[in-house]
Amino acid sequence: MPLPTQPLRTLGFLTIGLFDGADPRRGHESTLEIIELGERLGFDSAWLRHRHLQYGISSPVAVLAAASQRTTRIALGTAVIPLGWENPLRLAEDLATVDVLSGGRLNPGVSVGPPMHYDQVKGALYPDTADTEDFSYERVRRLLDFVRGEPATDFSGVEGFEVFSDRVQPHSPGLGDRMWYGGGSLRSAQWAGENGMNLLTSSVVKAEESGSGSGSEDFAQIQLSHIRAFRAHHPDGDRARVSQGLVVIPTDSASPEQRAKYEEYARKRTPRTLTPQGPARLMFAPDLVGTSAEIAEQLYSHAAFREVDEVTFALPFTFDHEDYVQILTDIATKLGPELGWQ
Repeated sequence: MPLPTQPLRTLGFLTIGLFDGADPRRGHESTLEIIELGERLGFDSAWLRHRHLQYGISSPVAVLAAASQRTTRIALGTAVIPLGWENPLRLAEDLATVDVLSGGRLNPGVSVGPPMHYDQVKGALYPDTADTEDFSYERVRRLLDFVRGEPATDFSGVEGFEVFSDRVQPHSPGLGDRMWYGGGSLRSAQWAGENGMNLLTSSVVKAEESGSGSGSEDFAQIQLSHIRAFRAHHPDGDRARVSQGLVVIPTDSASPEQRAKYEEYARKRTPRTLTPQGPARLMFAPDLVGTSAEIAEQLYSHAAFREVDEVTFALPFTFDHEDYVQILTDIATKLGPELGWQ
């Protein structure tokens, strides 16, 4: 799948939200306009990347709070929040607040591990606890418990004029079922399944040396093994939700200048897709550039794509606002229908 009898069910997109450090408002406004455009085009979901100490959105939850007031239907997600930068209890409060404001449309995606460049930032981030912080899956489990309404304290009741709850407030029923894990390894996929999360699988996976898919350097087969491991360990089995996030750049309505830019962008990134990269043996999927019919043909031949009915296509990092408008319009009006989506 998806086949004509089992069409693509959910179409989403992911953006990084770049901005100029000298004029950050313009970039953030562009991101909000892109989300509004996505809703008008009929996309099912819009997702924001997360960047710290860079010129990309550092607070997607805040931006999505703004987006929730400028849209009415589209689901709003994060792909992903690195929990090493977050306090799970405080993040649970923020997520629940935005979910309430959006009418139950928030889809938080998270991941674990030490923050990027931890040795350089730990003094600012955790000056007193840097060497004892737990960056394991336990950090995700704590967040899940708080979001799902488990007690955060043994104190509740009335104290003077104030009323205290023993769980995170506001509590947003249903948010716990919309928590996603961004995983690129078999271990992450299995853990997400065991803990009843949804799985975000992107254009990066680990070419692992053991387990299912052992030793493979075929991106699609590695990703397929992750999807199947996730569902094998999830209470919902084959019905467990997986969203695939490849970079696709349709050119149906692109100008000749745009097509040349897109092809050059993909060409420069192609070498990293040929072999595993670095000690972690990361495998990158090629960017798909071409007409919607050509991209659809490539997707139908992708073993992992045939295993899902939800996608979150990633927009390239460094393009201009008008490029994103053209790409999103072609995805919604050309590529989506090629994949059976309505």
